[in-house]
Amino acid sequence: MHCIYILHSDKIDRYYVGYSSNLEERLNFHENSEKRKYTYNAKDWRLYYTIECQTKSQGLAIERHIKRMKSKVYIENLLKYPEITVKLLEKYNDC
Repeated sequence: MHCIYILHSDKIDRYYVGYSSNLEERLNFHENSEKRKYTYNAKDWRLYYTIECQTKSQGLAIERHIKRMKSKVYIENLLKYPEITVKLLEKYNDC
């Protein structure tokens, strides 16, 4: 399963956006690996939102789109307004 995942830390009030084809393994990496960089700053990361994608290229395109927005409000609106996710999946369907 290809998916975009968004983590949130209350401690630093930040979001982390990533892509993975194995979400459980990736979440375990964020929790336990000493090699992680960005997520190392806080220990309270929780899964905030996920978007399941059809292909790896679609997932990477949506991840880039969300990161380019550079907006906490945009990320929060993904959860608040599910139609945004539907439009993203449609927009990047041919990737």
